[in-house]
Amino acid sequence: MSKIVLFGEIMLRLTPEGYNRFIQSDKFNVTYGGSESNVAVSLSNFGEDTDFITKLPKNEIGQGALNLVRSFGVGINNVIRDGERIGIYFLEKGASQRPSKVIYDRKYSSFSESKFNEFDWDKIFEGVKWFHFSGITPALSDVLAEVCLKACKAAKRKNITVSCDINYRKNLWSREKANKIMTKLMDYVDICICNEEDAEDVFGIESDSNVVEGNLNYDSYKNVAKTIIDKFNCALVAITLRKSISANDNGWSGMIYDGDNYYFSKEYDIHIVDRVGGGDSFSAGLIYALLNNYSFEDALDFAVAASSLKQSIEGDFNLVSLEEVNKFLLGEKTGRIQR
Repeated sequence: MSKIVLFGEIMLRLTPEGYNRFIQSDKFNVTYGGSESNVAVSLSNFGEDTDFITKLPKNEIGQGALNLVRSFGVGINNVIRDGERIGIYFLEKGASQRPSKVIYDRKYSSFSESKFNEFDWDKIFEGVKWFHFSGITPALSDVLAEVCLKACKAAKRKNITVSCDINYRKNLWSREKANKIMTKLMDYVDICICNEEDAEDVFGIESDSNVVEGNLNYDSYKNVAKTIIDKFNCALVAITLRKSISANDNGWSGMIYDGDNYYFSKEYDIHIVDRVGGGDSFSAGLIYALLNNYSFEDALDFAVAASSLKQSIEGDFNLVSLEEVNKFLLGEKTGRIQR
């Protein structure tokens, strides 16, 4: 197995029951999640050796987050316990034509107040083959942006593959700041994962597709991927393609470009139970497949299949096994009961 390091914040997630709105809810379901922790859990479920790097308060809520990720086999030995609070996000699930809504309460969280020299990257990266982070992490503070850069430089010194899901969040930083910081980080990124909105918001690379109207211009996606590789010299660009029919029903597919060839997956019509973590499960599927020497085309198919299944599962984490993804790829897509 290959050791994979993931760096980011795990948050407390509070969700009204069912499809209730925030303003009509007198109780919330509690779980934990966050981009990099979601990827870690998914990879661990596929049998990979993972190490999740974060910072959490030394109280029962922080311990609850660690207990959950550890229960899926994720390594937590390098987690720092300090600070006052865990970040929180509230999720109101959309339905039909009403979109989902997220409210963040993560200011002054333990992770967002991380210090520059708290993480010993030379030690953390011993025996590691892959390092993954998302654009959410450097968005949380200027210090974390510098920590990400430090981690990427350390990874490159050790010939570790670096992947980044751009994951632009307008509630965390401006387009201008995201462009400035992410452009520096991209010098060290081998595998860039994004969607068309990320590419436009962060790098100003526009596509001609309209996902809201369900019109995907595949030549435009090719141009986006080629522009990213030409600009940043990445080894691979992966893009998720979502056709938004409603909050509950989407078309879901993906593409990758390796600098020479473009590959598009088949499109799945998915009925969404919980879309949060869909992109993270795509990232995890891609990382798993590439580490296990899948061809680019097969790696894309695996990532899209895994992320299609995730969006049928409540919570941030993709709780499917390698066997379930492979069965899905072989044609078991009807949802019939397994006896």
